[in-house]
Amino acid sequence: MGVLAIFVRDRMNDPEEFKTYSKKSALARGDHPIKALAYYGAVEVLEGPPVDGVVVVEFPDMAAARAWYDSPEYQAAKSHRVAAADYRVFLVQGL
Repeated sequence: MGVLAIFVRDRMNDPEEFKTYSKKSALARGDHPIKALAYYGAVEVLEGPPVDGVVVVEFPDMAAARAWYDSPEYQAAKSHRVAAADYRVFLVQGL
């Protein structure tokens, strides 16, 4: 397993702004080697605060994950995500 990018949405603030993020982030995928593993499916929180939504995507390595995240296309989409909702986003090395 490569590197996982995990997006935890804590609270939605602006659904219309989130629609813009969704469109732009889909375009930001480009030719980056992204494998979707979870996309806002059912969540059962066992510990910690409630979660509004989770996305998990896999990249072959940290460099590929950062290349996507730091790309101008994703950064343009990210501004809409930040305006739309409260998130925690992190990268974790898989096994």
